[in-house]
Amino acid sequence: MPSDFKALEVSEEEGNFLLNIVEKSVNDLPEGDLLVKVNYSSLNYKDAMSVTGMPGVTRKYPHTPGIDAAGKIAESKVPDFKEGDEVIVTGYDLGMNTSGGFGEYIRVPSNWAVHLPKGLTAKQSMSLGTAGLTAGLSIHALDSFREYTGLKNTKSVVSGATGGVGSISVMLLSKLGSEVTAVTGKNDQSDFLHSIGATKILSREELAETARKPIGKSLWDIGVDVASGEVLSLLLTSLSPGGAVACSGLVGGPSFESSIFPFILRGNALIGIDSVEIPLEVKRHAWEHFSHDWVLEGLDKITKEVSIDNLEVEVESILSGNQVGRVLVKI
Repeated sequence: MPSDFKALEVSEEEGNFLLNIVEKSVNDLPEGDLLVKVNYSSLNYKDAMSVTGMPGVTRKYPHTPGIDAAGKIAESKVPDFKEGDEVIVTGYDLGMNTSGGFGEYIRVPSNWAVHLPKGLTAKQSMSLGTAGLTAGLSIHALDSFREYTGLKNTKSVVSGATGGVGSISVMLLSKLGSEVTAVTGKNDQSDFLHSIGATKILSREELAETARKPIGKSLWDIGVDVASGEVLSLLLTSLSPGGAVACSGLVGGPSFESSIFPFILRGNALIGIDSVEIPLEVKRHAWEHFSHDWVLEGLDKITKEVSIDNLEVEVESILSGNQVGRVLVKI
């Protein structure tokens, strides 16, 4: 095992955040039970926030981002993992204030890692990454709310449908038999959205014309929202009785407006999704689903593979709202 390794490092100089590829020492990594040789990571919105120094994300620089990592155990201090085991590490503090997956090695506590399930490759797991995990948790929560009556023949709506969480939600809902309406601000991506399973596409303007406040027609049984703001407000007014929206993002702002009517007149629910600090066992179950009953055909077609040397362009793309699908990072 080499003592030095390559990593992307973000440094701050007079309020500017600079990206460089540097050599780091394994000895400089934080304490932890597991040393992992990283093979793949992925780019998420939260990574872009860390890279650009957005307040409240990463406290100290220089820093190596990357909230996702998949690779092999290089050293283990616990019996549950042995050298050579393939693992997935996502969330908790990885890539926030703990050196993250945009480097060739990470050192983490063992209760941050799950074994890579059989039937799922490291590359596939990071094509999904935290975005896919969030989508899976959202849809599992909606299915649970419906008391496991199934998602087949439901009418669903997904906001931010061309992004990471949104595109995988569209694919997964379609696979499970739901009729998916995709809401997007990218009016030139209709072909892409139809190709991944959307049956209907609405622009944000069309959504505003379709939905009505404080309560409108029953248009959808379930929804996955990554936007918050006005979009979430409109989705909540348009659910059928017993419907629910799972929310996990705030690209449209941290606040939204709602009356009490959807909740007391239709028994609707708003379900918050956390894919970062949830118990490890919940993550493990989600990854197991993606290895068998949630296998997504065409995942590679919505995934762009890049190296850590070319991440700056992708960071700019995701922050400007131009990312389509997923960005896989080969380490």
